[in-house]
Amino acid sequence: MAPRSPRLLYVLAQLLRFAWLQARACAFAACMFVGMAASTVVPLPLPRYDALLLYAVAVTAVFWGLRLESGREIAAIAGFHVVGLAFELVKVRLGSWSYPEQAWTVLWGVPLYSGFMYAAVGSYIVGAWRLLELSLVGYRARATTAVAVAIYLNFLTHHWLPDLRALLAVVLIVVTWGTWVYFTVGEARYRMPLSLSFLLIGVFLWVAENVSTLFDAWRYPHQADGWDFVHVAKLGAWALLVTVSFVLVASWHQTRDSGEKHASDVR
Repeated sequence: MAPRSPRLLYVLAQLLRFAWLQARACAFAACMFVGMAASTVVPLPLPRYDALLLYAVAVTAVFWGLRLESGREIAAIAGFHVVGLAFELVKVRLGSWSYPEQAWTVLWGVPLYSGFMYAAVGSYIVGAWRLLELSLVGYRARATTAVAVAIYLNFLTHHWLPDLRALLAVVLIVVTWGTWVYFTVGEARYRMPLSLSFLLIGVFLWVAENVSTLFDAWRYPHQADGWDFVHVAKLGAWALLVTVSFVLVASWHQTRDSGEKHASDVR
């Protein structure tokens, strides 16, 4: 057993390093959860959803001020806010979920703070990319982007047209087959299939969604009479939807890297 002990200690140390890096990448999302939880017990001088909007803006400013996120990263994350808010405007209008509390900062039944929940996903991916030094091998950018766009549109159109979720999941696996995500923990370099990373993030988001609905951040129809677990099918939905966030960050990195390379060549 003695020879195995150093190896076991190394594995445990790597797991702790990985968990710490993940926690740092989730910093904005964690702040959002703290705000949601605190807003349910702290007396507020304005509607809770409005307070959460101001809180999210303040957290973003603090992250920028402390250089936890660069100006470029915040600009990229703002894109997630816009994409997510557009998604919310359609889905809430169709009754997929609702916001049970009143607010002033509302657009067509959607409180504006909701976009920051999508921004939190973007913040995680941007942070993980930087902290874990992510790189892609065998990434088919155009094909993966096309599937991500189809997934996004299907989530909007399946109310009138056939739901192609299962088919799109198969297509996603096909176009990402052979695509590896490389990441660094400590001094070691690891890899995992891109499709597996989507699934793992989907699990995380499903857990986060259960916590968020517990705090009445929003509410599904089956939770109208009281909180209940979000159906496990939503896990698969998040695993698909996260591809939209991923391709946006991947495209942003490719554009940024190309720009930096061009600037370097000019110099």
